[in-house]
Amino acid sequence: VYNKRAKPGPGVCNRGLTMAVNLDKEAYYRRIKRLYGNWKKGEDEFGKVDAIVVSVGVDEEIVYAKSTAIQTWLFGYELTDTIMVFCDTKIIFLASKKKVDFLKQLTVTKGNENANGLPPITLLTREKNESNKANFDKMIEAIRGSKEGKTVGVFSKDKFPGEYMKSWNDTITAEGLEKVDISAVVAYTMAVKEDGELGLMKKAAAITSEVYSKFFKERVMEIVDADEKVRHSKLAESVEKAIEEKKYLCGADPSTVEMCYPPIIQSGGNYSLKFSVVSDKNHMQFGAITCAMGIRYKSYCSNLVRTLMVDPSQEMQDNYNFLLQVEEELLKELKHGVKICDAYNAVLEYVKKEKSDLVPKLTKNLGFAMGIEFREGALVLNTKNQYKLKKGMVLSISLGFADLVNKDAKKEEQKKYAFMLRHLDEEEDGDDAEELLGKGARSAALLADRTRNEMTAEEKRRAHQKELANHLNEEAKRRLTEQKGEQQIQKARKSNVSYKNISQMPREKDIRDMKIFIDKKYETVVMPVFGIATPFHIATIKNISMSVEGDYTYLRINFYVPGSSLGRQEGNIFPNPDATFVKEITYRASNLKAPGDTSVPSTNLQNAFRIIKEVQKRYKTREAEEKEKEGIVKQDSLVINLNRSNPKLKDLYIRPNIAQKRMQGSLEAHTNGFRFTSVRGDKVDILYNNIKHAIFQPCDGEMIIVLHFHLKNAIMFGKRRHTDVQFYTEVGEITTDLGKHQHMHDRDDLYAEQMEREMRHKLKSAFKNFIEKVETLTKEELEFEVPFRDLGFQGAPYRSTCLLQPTSSSLVNVTEWPPFVVTLDEVELVHFERVQFHLKNFDVVIIYKDYNKKVTMINAVPVNSLDPIKEWLNSCDIKYTEGVQSLNWTKIMKTIVDDPEGFFEQGGWSFLDPESEGSGAEEDSESEIEDETFNPSADEEEEEEEDSDEDYSSETEDSDYSGESLGSEEESGKDWDELEEEARKADRESHYEDEDTSNRKRKSRSAAPPSKKKRRS
Repeated sequence: VYNKRAKPGPGVCNRGLTMAVNLDKEAYYRRIKRLYGNWKKGEDEFGKVDAIVVSVGVDEEIVYAKSTAIQTWLFGYELTDTIMVFCDTKIIFLASKKKVDFLKQLTVTKGNENANGLPPITLLTREKNESNKANFDKMIEAIRGSKEGKTVGVFSKDKFPGEYMKSWNDTITAEGLEKVDISAVVAYTMAVKEDGELGLMKKAAAITSEVYSKFFKERVMEIVDADEKVRHSKLAESVEKAIEEKKYLCGADPSTVEMCYPPIIQSGGNYSLKFSVVSDKNHMQFGAITCAMGIRYKSYCSNLVRTLMVDPSQEMQDNYNFLLQVEEELLKELKHGVKICDAYNAVLEYVKKEKSDLVPKLTKNLGFAMGIEFREGALVLNTKNQYKLKKGMVLSISLGFADLVNKDAKKEEQKKYAFMLRHLDEEEDGDDAEELLGKGARSAALLADRTRNEMTAEEKRRAHQKELANHLNEEAKRRLTEQKGEQQIQKARKSNVSYKNISQMPREKDIRDMKIFIDKKYETVVMPVFGIATPFHIATIKNISMSVEGDYTYLRINFYVPGSSLGRQEGNIFPNPDATFVKEITYRASNLKAPGDTSVPSTNLQNAFRIIKEVQKRYKTREAEEKEKEGIVKQDSLVINLNRSNPKLKDLYIRPNIAQKRMQGSLEAHTNGFRFTSVRGDKVDILYNNIKHAIFQPCDGEMIIVLHFHLKNAIMFGKRRHTDVQFYTEVGEITTDLGKHQHMHDRDDLYAEQMEREMRHKLKSAFKNFIEKVETLTKEELEFEVPFRDLGFQGAPYRSTCLLQPTSSSLVNVTEWPPFVVTLDEVELVHFERVQFHLKNFDVVIIYKDYNKKVTMINAVPVNSLDPIKEWLNSCDIKYTEGVQSLNWTKIMKTIVDDPEGFFEQGGWSFLDPESEGSGAEEDSESEIEDETFNPSADEEEEEEEDSDEDYSSETEDSDYSGESLGSEEESGKDWDELEEEARKADRESHYEDEDTSNRKRKSRSAAPPSKKKRRS
């Protein structure tokens, strides 16, 4: 017996019930009328009884009993310590005061047609402290007055303990009343289900199917894939725990759901196809795995049995398919009016005809009726049962083959196997029965997608990636062909003319005195060159320096000239590069004051140095601002909605900051866009039609809660252009005081944590509410994406490591600054670099469909994230490749853009695929690219010489590598002995220890090229 008490309905406790519970009077009248109708017909045992007695005591061990089942059927609840007497002309209920109050609802029959013709109800209140003799006498008197008053119908198997039940049973015996077991005829009466009951059973069946397919089957697949050792009993316990999780309950209240019996899981040759067995403690064996489970919803049962086969032989599959055919045959036989034994015999004949050797292996019964009780013993589908099937009955079809032998099994425990199938079936008028757990559930019996001789997830992924690779090259070739001819016009560097005509030249005394003069109005430095005042615009000056040596001060001015390295943002084009340019000019002035002079001569140089610096700074600032404004798309004006009920969020910070200090403000949604207003009155407008991605980052696991907008076109504020704008608020302490004494049970800390939890919840609700209102306002045109934290992975797109999380259309990190947003639709392919077994990290390179756009690098991604990232990219239909080395992507992309036709003729992106079988020409062209991987190009060295302090000193390592791989000409003719001798001398000169020499000798013979030895000295 399953040692768990059946749960009563809402508002009911096991020992009594509250007045808040309503009784379904209509259902009671319909069902009691059916019971009395069958009794009056007098068929079978009903014809032998003069009255019916149902007595229910208290027994926590009993789950299924006919006495409690009839109570649930009539009232919807179990009523403990209650005696019901059904007589010909009256019905008597003896119960406690609370239960009598509950049952009083049945005595009000006024205006109820269903109550017509039913015997009246008499309610007796049980006296707890007395013998209840008076009440018992009244009931005996009623029994004596019913028909002949000699026999009573009882459920002989139901025996409840306790003094109360014992005294009642003794009273019946003392009166000499004959007892007749009416379990079978009452079961037959209750077996026909009403529509409401069928609905509950369908719901129970749906929950069972959900738990099986979403939990149990997936868990078994995990065990098989990982080759885990799991005991049957542990697996059964995990299934029981699964029904406590709402996600498997199809929206049902967990308090109304329970297991009909402990799940039965069997494998490894030990099979007992009965429901009285318990899952043993043996480990699960991979062969045939049978699972039986049933879930009870609002007291109505369901049942499901499935066989999972791992790596089955052909014979096992044939036998399983035959079992499905037998089941189909049984379903054809189950029709209204057919005797149960005839249906069984028809199936038996079918098995004899098709596969006679399996007749002894067939289960002795093929199922049973089911309802409030899990197994209706009187309505078992076997060869002896004479009852006829009726429309509305629900049967648990259960058939299987036991003790089958698998000749191909390698292990002893896998040689014996069994199959079992079960699902619920509602009996209809004819034709096909409606299956509550349809054939779709049965088709999952073979682990077709996870068996070891089938495709693994990795193989499926590779097949999909192959398709994507073919599509990728074709699509990219077509796109580049269309773009051909749209040559980018390279913008010429702006020619800065100091003075358009001589009249604009200043007439200052300093100029006449051949001193350096700075004209702030025209941003020009007028310098004496060979006695002539010569103007130079500030834009032509690269840098200036001043130094004092002895008695003289030197001012050195360097100019931009063709061939010199310009800043990365400066452009490299001169209007007339063939002209003669001045590269630098140095002026010298004395630090000594001559007699009669008002000031030291070098004062002019010092002033010039200071003013040139100021003018240069002002010019660069203005140029930077103009450059920021270049390409800014003019936005529509924000249409202000004056309605006070606009969606609004207060106390937010904006990033990037409007001013140097961060400021709070409020974000308000208007007709066609958002407006952020800071506390000092600054305004930032973001229009809905300019938002490419609207991302809502909740505060789960984060210190801030963020609304992030990634824009289609940049907007200007704070004198800078921005394509990413976000609004956030902090939800906890970002810094922690380490000096503060920490204690686990400190009340202040506990209170602070509780307050923070509440604050997080409030903020999340406020932001969600704002988002819902905005989406309604924009008629779903603006949709906020929420990052999938479960799919996130660590990486460093900039300087620091952060959690990168996918959304439905992008890959983002919006909690760190600067933010990282990549639109998946713009991604051509993703390449993984440095993927090697001995490395803990690898790099991700994102190549865009616009080949002129710089590739995005994500460094230091943990290697355990590789498979999840592959799975995610594959699900997004994005091609990915991997390699062991880092590539020079600047050169690769330039090569592709310069000659797209040649690139795709040589196989396109297939050069990244380690398994590609490219032509020799392709390998040659790409090897050149790969050789250049480790050697920074001359252009890059020039560009980066200003930032060389920040770069890693990789040049020396790279040069070693290149020297190592290419031996010099003079060494190429020497043999090994000469080279060994040279190496020994070099080692001695460098004071190397003798014992290291032998190690190096071994290394040089196996791997090291000759040039390495010589350079060791």
